[in-house]
Amino acid sequence: MLCGVVAGLTARCPAAAPSFPPELVEFGPASAEPLFAGGGAGAWDRDLRERGWIMRDGGLWHLWYTGSNADRDPLRRLGYASSRDGLNWTRSPRNPLVADAWVEDMCVVKRCGRHFMFAEGEQDIAHLLTSTDRLGWRREGPLDIRLRDGSPIPNGPRGTPAVWLERGVWHLYYERMDRGVWLATSRDLRTFTNVSDEPVLACGPEPYDLHGIAVDQIVRHAGRYYAYYHSSPVENRSQWQTCIATSTDLVHWLKYAGNPLLPVDPAHPKRSSALLIHDGCRQRLYTTHPDVRVRFSLWPTPAR
Repeated sequence: MLCGVVAGLTARCPAAAPSFPPELVEFGPASAEPLFAGGGAGAWDRDLRERGWIMRDGGLWHLWYTGSNADRDPLRRLGYASSRDGLNWTRSPRNPLVADAWVEDMCVVKRCGRHFMFAEGEQDIAHLLTSTDRLGWRREGPLDIRLRDGSPIPNGPRGTPAVWLERGVWHLYYERMDRGVWLATSRDLRTFTNVSDEPVLACGPEPYDLHGIAVDQIVRHAGRYYAYYHSSPVENRSQWQTCIATSTDLVHWLKYAGNPLLPVDPAHPKRSSALLIHDGCRQRLYTTHPDVRVRFSLWPTPAR
């Protein structure tokens, strides 16, 4: 496909440093209208929530999203839409895909013809679902996350799972109440063990992410890893924005001195949850909460 915290310390780098190439940080304006939005007043997916997941694969663009309608019931369900251009989307007639379970804030990894979805369930507990056709999902249960010594992590939320798979190792980035991002790894998808019991990406000390932080996506570009993440500059977390950090080892992260990449949107102060997708000519940066919009990179880049 997944500040500057290095051993608990925050590092800085100049905004023009080559480790943050312009094609990853310089984008045009957002689409004026949503590309994809809630399904209407009486729909089960009247409201779109949190991070959706977009994947370009097999000649199509695929979008998994969370829909809810609190006037009908409190459950937050999984939906799917497809597109030929990543701009015009069609809902699946099979929605909601998992009618009886809470599925929110998902990340999808394709491996050997199967899709692995890491998502939040009720009480922000990360869990796993699997599929062979993108539409029918099997619930595999909550993720078993352990401290470095092998004991279970303390009770409480472990949400916004963002996963990177490399050389047979699953790297799971997760947040706890948005107070920091931890990294746990697994080879069998059964047990994830913390690389460190301290966050690998922490809040602050800069004001733009002082009060909340969660990773949306890990990508690899020009030999480095990049984490697009959302952060809050206010204590009550009524505002969110998009930032970026980089790493050479998936553990030690350096924040972009030009953060926030996408500042707080005055019209929609909670707009967030960014995903970078290459369309064959250039990078696109999508935001998926509270609707789907896109920005195009100002710098064309060939597909890698």
